[in-house]
Amino acid sequence: MKKSLLTLLAMAAMSATALAADIKPALVYGTGGKFDKSFNEAAFNGAQKFQQETGIEFRDFEPTGDTQGEQAIRNFASKGYNPVVAVSFAWTSAIEKVAAEFPDTKFVLVDSVVEKPNVRSVVYAEHEGSYLVGVLAGMASKTGKVGFIGGMDIPLIRKFECGYEQGARAANPKIEVFQNMTGTTGAAWNDPVRGGELTKNQIDQGADVIYAAAGATGLGVLQTAADNGKLSIGVDSNQNHLHPGSVLTSMVKRVDLAVYNAFSDAKNDKFTSGLQSLGVKDDGVAWAFDDNNKALITPEMQAAVDKAKADIISGAVKVHDYMSDNSCPK
Repeated sequence: MKKSLLTLLAMAAMSATALAADIKPALVYGTGGKFDKSFNEAAFNGAQKFQQETGIEFRDFEPTGDTQGEQAIRNFASKGYNPVVAVSFAWTSAIEKVAAEFPDTKFVLVDSVVEKPNVRSVVYAEHEGSYLVGVLAGMASKTGKVGFIGGMDIPLIRKFECGYEQGARAANPKIEVFQNMTGTTGAAWNDPVRGGELTKNQIDQGADVIYAAAGATGLGVLQTAADNGKLSIGVDSNQNHLHPGSVLTSMVKRVDLAVYNAFSDAKNDKFTSGLQSLGVKDDGVAWAFDDNNKALITPEMQAAVDKAKADIISGAVKVHDYMSDNSCPK
């Protein structure tokens, strides 16, 4: 009896090991580098958390151009990696093609939508989170002028800007909002020098709070704002710690959760395809408050942003989504 029990336990352990071995997660970043302190690094952090908790290693790849992304996604799938997570709207057509070629592989696309039975698409209400930080910018500004620096000029980044502008105007209807996009190619995500130049130009026009939604380019925005004694707003990851006392807040977008959940769901045989849309009510987007920025946030600002969050959740405030009609009401 004892021997058969030991045999059963050994078989169960072997089964668990075999099940774990079947999970070979892979992650393909957007262009801009893994350690951009922003979007890609949030994805890496989610994968790293999964690996630390489970002991299951993941593979990842940093594309430097659009063609490399598709090659990496296909390469991972062909080598049996599953699930394959692709973070960036740039990999939409790649996922569309590769998911059809490998119907038994689970794919996850962050920031865009592909309707395939083996694809989970994760999108965020960035306009809602941007509205919250816009309220804070409008209240923190002493000049009545705030700025926005985007990365690649695409509707998704216009969505950030539009929500930010609406929030700033809710706090101060007379506020002036400057906005610049860094470029029209993937290189726009990794040009901190250009980000700094655009920031300095906005500061020269009177902007004293500048929001960066530009990947690694945003590091130049935050640095230039700090160097000039102005406030900045980080994006995607909590960037408050990069320049404590200068970063007013960060619009946190939980890309880490999208990656962590994808790996965990696949491991636990709970993976589902289809669309997941995460907004303020799901804590998919939020504003960051910690020791690095608490001296910058007054009780009045805290109350205003808490009310704005509650009003978005209740429907009392409807933040316009630029991607619904490519417009931003003034």
